[in-house]
Amino acid sequence: MPVLPESFVAAAQAGADLAGAAIRPLFRSALLVEAKGDASPVTEADRRAELVLREHLLAEFPEHGVIGEEHGSVRPGAEWVWVLDPIDGTRAFVTGRPLFGTLIGLLHRGRPVLGVIDQPATGERWTGIAGRRTEFRGGLGGTVGCRACPALSAAELAMTSPTIFRPEEYAARDALCGAVRRVSWGGDCYSYGLLALGLIDVVVDSTMKPWDWAALVPIVEGAGGRITDWHGRPLSLEGDGTVIAVGDAALLSQAGRILGSSPG
Repeated sequence: MPVLPESFVAAAQAGADLAGAAIRPLFRSALLVEAKGDASPVTEADRRAELVLREHLLAEFPEHGVIGEEHGSVRPGAEWVWVLDPIDGTRAFVTGRPLFGTLIGLLHRGRPVLGVIDQPATGERWTGIAGRRTEFRGGLGGTVGCRACPALSAAELAMTSPTIFRPEEYAARDALCGAVRRVSWGGDCYSYGLLALGLIDVVVDSTMKPWDWAALVPIVEGAGGRITDWHGRPLSLEGDGTVIAVGDAALLSQAGRILGSSPG
């Protein structure tokens, strides 16, 4: 791929600032929570933050494409496509838990090359660029770098929710939970950020959309981790929605043997 222009990185950072400014005043406020067609929650904060992001990025790069969770797609076949989730973890957001985040990803011909996880309530931000070390800033502490954990039995596992999995995946999900040291639920994108800080060893999810994972790939890889689908394939727009991220590459095959038993 071509060298990523610094203007793209600056635009993503500025976009995260704009989205955070839209989200923070509405956090822990009396927002109306609506249900989308898939029963997932959505609020005015989700919609407002994505509009701000889209307007900013398309003003900077009118030839680029955008894929967003709340407002659809513009030029999804463009060479450069921004992939946006204004609030990943809306359930956490509407219940006042700072475990959500704004996700800004950039695809170059379908490959994730830039990603930002921004947590506007805590002021934490992860930035990943393909081929570079992930950067992190935040007042709560933490240093970028996945930790060594070669044995699955010693691993800290995180999953967004038991119900994010398809029924035919329940057995594999439960088997993986039984094979690790401990399981945490409910982190959404924040769990992937913590994996990049060496605090979690494995994150596994399913039914993920492009806006859920596009920003995560450069961040995890830039911290020394691996992120693929359950069968070890690179994440792509044509994928099956399964995701596994590991801090220690040795865990990918161990967890994959369990998850690979699931159909699909």
